[in-house]
Amino acid sequence: MEKTENHERIAVARQRGQVYGLLATVYRQEPSPELLKEIKSPDHLEVLSDLGVQLKEDFLKSSDEEVLESLAVEFARLFLGPGKHISPHESVHHKRDDGDWGQLWGASTVEVKRFIETTGLSYDDAYKGMPDHISVELEFMQQVTQHEEQAWAEDDKDAAIYCQKIENKFIEDHLVKWIPDFCDKVAREAELPFYRDMAALTKNFIEFEKEEVTRLKSEFMEDVSSD
Repeated sequence: MEKTENHERIAVARQRGQVYGLLATVYRQEPSPELLKEIKSPDHLEVLSDLGVQLKEDFLKSSDEEVLESLAVEFARLFLGPGKHISPHESVHHKRDDGDWGQLWGASTVEVKRFIETTGLSYDDAYKGMPDHISVELEFMQQVTQHEEQAWAEDDKDAAIYCQKIENKFIEDHLVKWIPDFCDKVAREAELPFYRDMAALTKNFIEFEKEEVTRLKSEFMEDVSSD
């Protein structure tokens, strides 16, 4: 395998991990000053631009205090309640053939927990939330892509393709089954452009990921067969 190809795969895995990490943070809790600074950084604005998201001028130029306050209110209204809100959990949105969906702690919750644990990763002892919260699923993908990046860096082809298989299966069995629908709901209900933009970014990224991981896996198998 050419070194340039390996460098490209490292860079792709790194960027994918960065996007997963950013999105996981966006949905985990109301934005912190640190997250806001990260989002407004030139590097992240460039990544967002590459993914088709241009943050509005008022968001970029308003004071951090104003932005953080408005986003905290919007986050609570969208995802926490106590009134009508959009639950950020797979089991609520994943329309399963067995009918076990539409509420918390459904079959998808159990499957996600089992899937993550069978990869050797585990939940932080301090985490008290649901196993299928969107931030958890996105953070899981961040961790796997980081392992993939490390495998490419070490020229460990077997480990890299194993990571890609995990990514592909989790995307197909879980992420694409509910996140696009969840994002559509967020886009309809959000009052601030920021969360509409993040919903559009998340939906587009997940749909792109399904195609990209499949392509990368196929490309790798062609390299193996030609060795």
